[in-house]
Amino acid sequence: MCVLCGEFVSNPHWTDRKFEDAVRAGRVSEGEYQMMRRRGRIRRAELVGEVLGHYGLRLSEWSGAKYILRDGKGRSEIVGDVGGVWAAAERMLGYAPDPLDPVFIGKMKSV
Repeated sequence: MCVLCGEFVSNPHWTDRKFEDAVRAGRVSEGEYQMMRRRGRIRRAELVGEVLGHYGLRLSEWSGAKYILRDGKGRSEIVGDVGGVWAAAERMLGYAPDPLDPVFIGKMKSV
């Protein structure tokens, strides 16, 4: 258990595995691994945030370990990985957000 936040420390999410494998194979150093992993997490938060922004939600990466999902009403939820973001978004919205929503796709095409 993490002594700072009181949460169980879990294995890295599969989205971070490619970086771990590179360290094990000796292709990158531990410092490079941490930098690449953090950049990847921030980029994933940006991409998922674009979709969720259509629904009035904001996603941010928090300290290299969690994501924070927020809505416009001041509610927030801490999520462990990108997969959990969608379930949290559904709880906040009361319905499942659809990344293939035609209105959302139309907005993305015009950008």
